[in-house]
Amino acid sequence: MNSTQRQQQSEEGREDREVSVVVSGCGKDDARTVFDVLRAAFATDRGSTDVPQEVNGKRPTAWVVTVDVTEGRVVSGPVRLGEPVTADVQGGYWAVDQLRQSLAGAFAVRVVGTVSGDQEEEVRLRLENK
Repeated sequence: MNSTQRQQQSEEGREDREVSVVVSGCGKDDARTVFDVLRAAFATDRGSTDVPQEVNGKRPTAWVVTVDVTEGRVVSGPVRLGEPVTADVQGGYWAVDQLRQSLAGAFAVRVVGTVSGDQEEEVRLRLENK
C-alpha cells in the first residue's frame, strides 16, 4: 500500500466518525451550553475559549462545530437550556447515532426531520430540558 492509499483510507475513516453540527434557533448562551456538552462528550474542533458570539443584523445566526465521536465520554446528567435549540447534524449513520445518544444524556432529544443518503444522513434534532 502506498502513502496515497493510506492517506485516502485515513480520510475515509475520519468521515465515518465525524459529525457536523449546526446549532440555530437560540441565543448564544444556549449555543454555548450545547457546545460545552459536545466538548465534554467528544473531541471537537472548538476549544473551550472559542465561544459563540451574537452577530448584529437581521439574519438568523447559526453556530457550527465538527465532532469526532470515536471516543465518547459519559455526559454527567441533565443540562438546562433557556429555550429549545435546533441542531442539524450530518455524518455517517453510526456517528450521528452516537452523537444523538450522547446528547440524550443532557437533553430531551427529539428527531424532527431526516434526510438519508447512501453513506450519510442529516438529522434535525430538537434539544429541550429534561
